[in-house]
Amino acid sequence: MTARNIDGKAFAAGLRARVAEGAAEVIAKAGRKPGLAVVLVGEDPASAVYVRSKGKATIAAGMESFEHRLPADTSQETLETLVDQLNADPAVDGILVQLPLPRHLDESAIITRIDPDKDVDGFHPVNAGRLATGLPGFVPCTPLGCLMLLRDVHGDLTGLDAVVIGRSNIVGKPMAQLLIGDSCTVTVAHSRTLDLPAVVKRADIVVAAVGRAGMVKPDWTKPGATLIDVGINRTEAGLVGDIDPACAEVAGAMTPVPGGVGPMTIAVLLRNTLVSAARREGVTLSQDI
Repeated sequence: MTARNIDGKAFAAGLRARVAEGAAEVIAKAGRKPGLAVVLVGEDPASAVYVRSKGKATIAAGMESFEHRLPADTSQETLETLVDQLNADPAVDGILVQLPLPRHLDESAIITRIDPDKDVDGFHPVNAGRLATGLPGFVPCTPLGCLMLLRDVHGDLTGLDAVVIGRSNIVGKPMAQLLIGDSCTVTVAHSRTLDLPAVVKRADIVVAAVGRAGMVKPDWTKPGATLIDVGINRTEAGLVGDIDPACAEVAGAMTPVPGGVGPMTIAVLLRNTLVSAARREGVTLSQDI
């Protein structure tokens, strides 16, 4: 058996195309473009590259990109004032403050200061609560992208046994909530899980998000399982995921690294921004995004 390759790059390209069509509808009905504001504090090279790519993708989708670059020594008060201004700006539908912030800044205070209805990263506690209770809100981009890929592979996820390895607020916890919402039986595993290989081996779906290169091995894998690899680990051999590539000889479907989950994150960010704009302007989009 050789696993089907789950092409996140191709799926993301299709999602971005649908977002661009939706953005054109908002422009036609509301007279303005959906707007995404991205805030970068400091000059972290990886963050700077990511912000640049977000800006290009936003413009390519027919939306407004508002970039705010602040020096590394920016004060908490200055950053909070900027967030307040973006909350009040009618041209801004989505606000993303690039993490991590410099150590002297209180990330939690900044995240909770963002208007939950403009929190297109889905990190605000209000949006976490909405997800947990089944109310509409914004979901973190990476787990929502993973769910889209899983639905594309399986169609209906009802009754499938899913294991999420990792319990972060950004991926693990929201991923579990999304899978519960699709009627999976969900286990959240982590570094202290007893007999982790046995837990993983019973799963029809495995989402690995722990940041440990090649941790999930072929003998952990249920034959025919779908493996979603969120890990991006830099090694001497290049970028590798949390799942050993040899698992493809056992699994039924598997995301590559790179080219699997990664491209979905920005595409879903654009999707969330479009949804925010449509909600705020009372525009009903012609297709589900």
